[in-house]
Amino acid sequence: VRHLLPEQAPAQEIRVVGRIDSEVRRTGRERPLQPLDPRDRQIFLLRLERWFQNLVDGLRPVYGRRPDFRETVVTLARDLADAFAARPEGLKELDLERDLTPDWFQRESMLGYVFYVDRFAGDLRGIHGRIDYLEELGATYLHLMSTLRPREGENDGGYAVADYREVDPRLGDREDLREVCTVLRERGVSVCVDLVLNHCSDQHDWARRASAGETRFQDYFYLYEDRATPDAYERTLPEVFPDLAPGNFTWRPEMERWVWTTFHDYQWDLNWANPQVFLEVVRIMMDLANLGVEVFRLDAVAFLWKRPGTDCQNQPEVHDLLQALRACSKIATPAVAHKAEAIVSPDDLIHYFGTGRRYGKVSNIAYHNSLMVQFWSALASRDTRLM
Repeated sequence: VRHLLPEQAPAQEIRVVGRIDSEVRRTGRERPLQPLDPRDRQIFLLRLERWFQNLVDGLRPVYGRRPDFRETVVTLARDLADAFAARPEGLKELDLERDLTPDWFQRESMLGYVFYVDRFAGDLRGIHGRIDYLEELGATYLHLMSTLRPREGENDGGYAVADYREVDPRLGDREDLREVCTVLRERGVSVCVDLVLNHCSDQHDWARRASAGETRFQDYFYLYEDRATPDAYERTLPEVFPDLAPGNFTWRPEMERWVWTTFHDYQWDLNWANPQVFLEVVRIMMDLANLGVEVFRLDAVAFLWKRPGTDCQNQPEVHDLLQALRACSKIATPAVAHKAEAIVSPDDLIHYFGTGRRYGKVSNIAYHNSLMVQFWSALASRDTRLM
């Protein structure tokens, strides 16, 4: 499979791709593309060839010096093949359409509508009775807020996620989400859901297992036995919610560790320096995309990478990781678009689309914080000059 990389690719990357088949045989896993017909196998391999370099170029600066880098890429390639093999036929057809119309989300016919599901329709099934209303408005992009299962009790409006693969039981279940996505897609409406990347809830299985002492899952988070490292970081870290949640670290007595908690004490920051976190998130993305989600609003992405002596926002590794995530979607689920929720200044925002070597490779859409502030202020003050 050396043909998957251009000739000028570093030898290490050629070895990475060259090991995919042998690794599958060694681990005894069934070849993930085997059940597919020849056309679909060819389509996947063509996409892998087209976007693999973007993927590795995003991963190498973050994980390239680790001894497990090759195995990480091999595992990732298998996971993407698994996701494509499980992709419903209707979504594969949409993938082909989006391959030919990559600017679909920029067309003048696109009109977004956003709501909390419970307030708009009671639950996911209730949306079916309001599709005619949405169609009358001309909505072609629907952002379903706070859809995934949140933490019990305080949950930051649903953004402290306890399970990325399950729907909030008050709204329905996975099949309800699949059905809503299918019906809306047939009516020309794309569904967007929130995917919180910086942190998860302390009730998430990863956090529970870390609390129980499982070393593997403790490596999914930033944990410290004393205040030396947290205090060093705090010298340059801002406080997101200084009144509600002062500081950026929380003491967890069951572990006797300080946990990095940028937003609230029940939202644990994920350690993206661990490639297992990247692999977990990709599997979640693929799973939701195969339910029919077409847009991921990538929440709190500016905070993904931690570097001493900085405010730990907008670090170069953030853009590398987002480039790699987007390449994964381009390979296995190309109908999907990525929207970066980066509440940053315009100078910082432009990098979430990609600049320099990442030009055009990072996110499809990004929030313009200053513009949003002006629009809301104009509505509140009834002064259209702000627009």
